[in-house]
Amino acid sequence: MVLSRRTFSAIAGSAALGLSIGCGGGVGAAAGPAPTGPAPGPDPGPPGADGRTHTVGFDKYSMIVDGGRVVLWSGEVHPFRLPSPSLWRDVLQKLRAHGYNTISVYVSWNYHSPAPGSYDFTGVRDLDLFLRTAAETGLYVILRPGPYINAEVDAGGFPGWLTATRGMARTSDPTYLTYVDEWLTAVNRIAVRHLYTKGTGTIVLYQLENEYANHVAGPEGRDYMAHLYKKVRADGIDVPLFHNDKGRNGHWAPGTFDTGGERERWLYGFDGYPSPSKQPPDWGYFGVGGTKGGASASPRTPGFLAEFGGGWFDPWGGVEFDGKGYAESRRTRDAAYERRFYLTNLANGIKVHNVYMTFGGTSWGWLPAPVVYTSYDYGAALDEARQPTAKLVPMHQIGHLVRSVPELAALDRAEDTVVGGGAGIKAYHLVSPGTEAHVHVLRNDTAADVVATVPLAGTTAPVPVPVPVPGRDARLLVTGISLGRRMLRYSTAQPMLRVAAGRQDVAVFTGRTGEATETVVECASEPAVTVHDGSARATYANGALRVTARLGGLTRVMVEGGGVSRPLLLLLADDETSVRLWRYDTPSGSVLVYGPALLRTATLHGTTAHLTGDTIDEADLEVWAPRGVTRVVWNEGRLPMRATLSGSLHATRRLPGAGPVRLPALTGWRRKAENPESAPGFDDSTWRAADRTSSYSTTPVPAGQPVLFADDYGFHYGDVWYRGRFAGAAGARSVSFSYVTGTQGLLMAWLDGRPLGTHRMPVPDKKTVRRGTWSATATFPVAPGEGPHVLSVLVRRMQHDEDGRANDSHKAGRGLASVTFDGASPQVRWRIQGEAAPDPVRGPLNNGGLYGERQGWHLPGIPDGGWQSVGLPRADRGQGVVWYRTDFRLTVDPGTDASIGLTLDDDPARAYRVQIFLNGWNMGQYINDVGPQHTFVLPGGVLDTRGANTLALAVLADGTTPAGPGKVELTLLGRAAGGVPVTLVDSPGPTR
Repeated sequence: MVLSRRTFSAIAGSAALGLSIGCGGGVGAAAGPAPTGPAPGPDPGPPGADGRTHTVGFDKYSMIVDGGRVVLWSGEVHPFRLPSPSLWRDVLQKLRAHGYNTISVYVSWNYHSPAPGSYDFTGVRDLDLFLRTAAETGLYVILRPGPYINAEVDAGGFPGWLTATRGMARTSDPTYLTYVDEWLTAVNRIAVRHLYTKGTGTIVLYQLENEYANHVAGPEGRDYMAHLYKKVRADGIDVPLFHNDKGRNGHWAPGTFDTGGERERWLYGFDGYPSPSKQPPDWGYFGVGGTKGGASASPRTPGFLAEFGGGWFDPWGGVEFDGKGYAESRRTRDAAYERRFYLTNLANGIKVHNVYMTFGGTSWGWLPAPVVYTSYDYGAALDEARQPTAKLVPMHQIGHLVRSVPELAALDRAEDTVVGGGAGIKAYHLVSPGTEAHVHVLRNDTAADVVATVPLAGTTAPVPVPVPVPGRDARLLVTGISLGRRMLRYSTAQPMLRVAAGRQDVAVFTGRTGEATETVVECASEPAVTVHDGSARATYANGALRVTARLGGLTRVMVEGGGVSRPLLLLLADDETSVRLWRYDTPSGSVLVYGPALLRTATLHGTTAHLTGDTIDEADLEVWAPRGVTRVVWNEGRLPMRATLSGSLHATRRLPGAGPVRLPALTGWRRKAENPESAPGFDDSTWRAADRTSSYSTTPVPAGQPVLFADDYGFHYGDVWYRGRFAGAAGARSVSFSYVTGTQGLLMAWLDGRPLGTHRMPVPDKKTVRRGTWSATATFPVAPGEGPHVLSVLVRRMQHDEDGRANDSHKAGRGLASVTFDGASPQVRWRIQGEAAPDPVRGPLNNGGLYGERQGWHLPGIPDGGWQSVGLPRADRGQGVVWYRTDFRLTVDPGTDASIGLTLDDDPARAYRVQIFLNGWNMGQYINDVGPQHTFVLPGGVLDTRGANTLALAVLADGTTPAGPGKVELTLLGRAAGGVPVTLVDSPGPTR
């Protein structure tokens, strides 16, 4: 993805609805005619690799799985941004617990392919393991393997070696397609083992390409998309396919390119990143926008937002959020933003809804595209350190809602409801075809809290109902839905979930703390009502039970009789309480748990419910379980329980919270300077001769100069060194280096071992941040004489452009472009050296071409006893690279999940940058005088939380100011009692 693709506040386009046929075990396998009226079949329940064949299809309303309608409520997660496979389970369990039934997953080609024909899916790149974990967690998967993904990663996911190949990428160029077919063969060999249709996994949708717009009208684009479609089908992928339009433009809708006669199995999807300061757009089946609006783009497919902004990325310098970082992204796209925008999407017929990002993670190593820094937190609901944020509240509520109310999967627009409350209220009225369920979405576009007056259609005696709608927020109301054996007439609180537990039905409604609510349930006769907890009052008249309550904590109201044999327990929860209510479906029935910070799993064995989960502080535990369950085990420890009047089991002692986590000070530092390449006598005889005369780069090679771009010599990541030998330079007054990098690149030069100086690309501002490639000329005064002489040049490239416009911009040159002298014209013979062979465990994106990296100084176990012992902070001054290493040991309790980071801080006037290596893994880059990132997440598994660790810092300074590092310390980012078992990631030391 590129920055400009998400400024969609003014776009008028549409995703729309339609009809299709479900698919079964092979291409063309049908699920039968798609229903046209009421919702077909029951919700199929949570998915898994159950060994049974399944049907996956869709109609104009929703996805249809095994004959049942499903709203895919999805969160974007990238396993390549969390290099600890054990923690994938932690993130996925948290998303499932908070209401998501689906995850969307990019697969980044560059992460898996160090060279043409070489594909690595082992270790931290084990896609098979990730997809198995998703299935075990009970999540559908939307797989997005590119070949181009954008995603703010280097070259948009294209491998470095592709930048030096002939043929135009993202077209039907045969050379490019040869490489694409290799990639798809490799990734689809894994994907086909995880298709839900075959019962071996949970993949239900598969994406071709990514926001492909530039060639949409030309034959090279149509042929390219047709090739991808046929290739994926030939590889055995039989689930519905789609593409994500860059906006609601109607691009790549069904019928716009050749799908081999399978038009009915292709969906139209689009991406939307509207400004949070603007009103939410009507971007769905019921939207407007001329030829791009409403159902015109794709009248037979469900509303499908393949990406909708769950946050926003931050460029170097923090220019997007005025230097405040991702905390500001989370503030501007907060819980109220989510309710306001996501409920608008639901009201517009969006039934496949993917939030980008839901867990952003870390762009570690040289993974990030030039525009972004290491953290990809994104302001997501689950932060970079895997910690829940307040943004999970509406996601939790809406996710459980769409799972519990199947009527939401098939809605038509109804006559607009007359609403009081001011001009700032936008109302949507929808009805479920063939049922009496009505849905009202009320959105408040003003800053003031208001009370909207809504005559609720569908009630037996419609009356104006006052509904509080907070400022810049939204509220959803439903009428005519089942609460088990009883029917809801309406509630001014928002429904969250309903579940059958034991001998009763349980329904949960939510709202803000202190809010007055009214819930009306139809009853043939007056029932018995008992208020077990909270402040509530019940009255009965005209066939309806009216319960009024002010929200605070958990209010419990038991309704019994009234012509129904099965009791109904109403649970009215404020927002804070709602995220401590957890539903988990098992083959023996559903379990509802209240109290802990997280419920990970629930299994039923005979009379015992086995639960796993997390606590932060001490917590109560209450369980509503199927009939016959009398015992509860929590995290393998049996708890004494008592039965309650609410039909639950309540632990008679509280669950313990997380214990303290003590982090050591980082001391015992050892220091060693490098840059031997700058010395005139350095032996560079094994370096590559930079003598090529042509390049596939999109950057022209200056006339009279050899090709100096690093990619042409097989060096694709991190720093690159050049050494040029020359004579006959008498009379030279200056030397000029033209070079090309990404954002925040730099060049530093030496002549005969003496520093000439450093040139840095400027910090981008909001006008220039969209630039990927930066080119500049650095000129330094010299007086070399006849010679011989040696120029030594280090370039920090800052990675390749993305190719969002499909114009081969990822092939823009990186490194030196030309070197010229003023006053002389010596012939310079160049040699070049970048990264060594890719680390077989950590992968090609882990290392660049610094001398210390090539010698393994970043690795654990190297002999550094002869290094200088120093303390921090430091105030060194000099041009070049200095390394610092230390060891530390952690003793985190085995029952505690601790999220730990490394924080660096110093006087912002000091110009230097640091590469951070933990146990040999490149965890990111810190630029002291640019920022905004100061804390770097150290994921468990890479970090040994119960053992020894090695930390190495490669400090690159320009010599203009004192250089650190300054303060360097471990930081506790979160802790919980529980977690998942963590296996240490392989972190080998030197091999020689």
